[in-house]
Amino acid sequence: MRRIAGLTRRTALRGGSTVAATALSGALSGAWIRNARAGANGTLTVALSDNPLTCDPINMTSHDTMIISQSIWENLLEFDVDGTLKPQLAKALPEISADKLVYTFELRDDVAFHNGKPLAAEDVKYSFEYMLDPQNKASRRPIFDRLSHVEIDGPHRLRVILKEPYSPWVFFQTKHMGIWPKGSRHEFGDDYFKLSPKGVGTGPGMFEEWKPNDYVSLVRNPNYWQKGKPAWDRLVVKYVPEDASRVAYLLSGQIDLMGAPPPRDFTSLKKRSGIDGDTRGTFGGWTALLLNSKRPPFDDVNFRRAIAHAVDRETITKRIFYGLVERSAIPAPASSWWFNPEADKSLAYDLDKAKHYLKQSKYAQGASFELMTSAVPYLLDTKDCVVFLQSEFAKLGIDVKLRLADAAVINPAMFRGTYDAMFRHLMSPGEPTYFLSQNFLPNQFMSEVGGYRNPKIDELLKVVFAENDEKKLKPVYDQMMQLLADESPYVWVGYFNATNLWRKRVAGFKPSRGLTINVHDATLG
Repeated sequence: MRRIAGLTRRTALRGGSTVAATALSGALSGAWIRNARAGANGTLTVALSDNPLTCDPINMTSHDTMIISQSIWENLLEFDVDGTLKPQLAKALPEISADKLVYTFELRDDVAFHNGKPLAAEDVKYSFEYMLDPQNKASRRPIFDRLSHVEIDGPHRLRVILKEPYSPWVFFQTKHMGIWPKGSRHEFGDDYFKLSPKGVGTGPGMFEEWKPNDYVSLVRNPNYWQKGKPAWDRLVVKYVPEDASRVAYLLSGQIDLMGAPPPRDFTSLKKRSGIDGDTRGTFGGWTALLLNSKRPPFDDVNFRRAIAHAVDRETITKRIFYGLVERSAIPAPASSWWFNPEADKSLAYDLDKAKHYLKQSKYAQGASFELMTSAVPYLLDTKDCVVFLQSEFAKLGIDVKLRLADAAVINPAMFRGTYDAMFRHLMSPGEPTYFLSQNFLPNQFMSEVGGYRNPKIDELLKVVFAENDEKKLKPVYDQMMQLLADESPYVWVGYFNATNLWRKRVAGFKPSRGLTINVHDATLG
């Protein structure tokens, strides 16, 4: 953990400054993976700001490092880079029963695991039921806890049976599930899937090596069912937490592609010779101030309303995140079909309203709280933003103490709700209900975050889970968005984009609306 007392605007902003010559020099020193530069022997090298902790998809926590799990494992369906739900190991989207409790899938018959074993329905049944078994302690099990079991209709045909209607589950497979050979988890154990999963996936990449705190490497699956893919011989995913170092590696040709480019430098960097880049909106990327309603001062709804009106989202999204975050005051991107413009407008930046609600709260005479954020950029650097928020809240007489923490501290604090307030970028699979249910319903993956509960939210989500028609769902979401705006359990700033920089030798790549870097279609020139 790193705790920085007395953080000033100057020191916070310094971390995001344009890459200096000294930083470039330092980043280029030291040995490189296998003494090879990016591109040698068909190697595609990707630099992430986040450190991989596991290869196992049912225990993965970081959307950045899902590039590893999503290259090794596949699922019945995938949420592709354009945010479209498509078949993957299944031949087509499922047949859904009238009561919406049975999803029937027909599997492809040309897929084999990395060990050569053909994919069959019994593998899918084993994979789902292993994940659903509470004894196996899969961290992602609560996401799928409305699933009951799998029934086999034939070698390549199966039915997924639900306990109750829950239409969103099909969208969550890409991020939080994988299909492995029958019996493999019991044969090899969880550590094998976490650290060295050889032979147990169907994806384009086969596990090769993991050097902790440095890199994970995969090699091309020569028998991949999508013929001609991947177009690389080796994929190296390197951990490079410092913005300056990732940029230096890219400019010098030591990596091909980078995640989490510094916002203030993105536009100029993508214009550099030999460099390309793009930014695309996501449907699941919260940029939000998480408030703990179980702790003062956030136990008072009027104080939360005051905070919500004191956030200048326009300045934050345009001048701090340089357009890489889409402004929204509610948990819906402005470009999405479930966005409620009236609910969004009701939380417009207005210091007079903020003072009005503060006066009505239990903390009219002033309040203080600790605001945590990530010391190392995850997706986008948050340090400039929390310093700005500190100064804005000071206008209301609210004292904010800033605390920077590493992922090993900030993630457990978030999952357990042991914080006052936390500013974070959080990514979901990209459909409307995921974060709403994970944060505001009991017994879910992030159920302790914030401590906010409202039976009306439970009721509205139950309606949503049983319906697929967007026209019928829109008024339900409008009601839910207005309720969340009124009670402000969190303060939403917007939805961040998927943003990447890469060398022009990489073709066929584009940032994913699901955020995770997807290199299945990337080719090397």
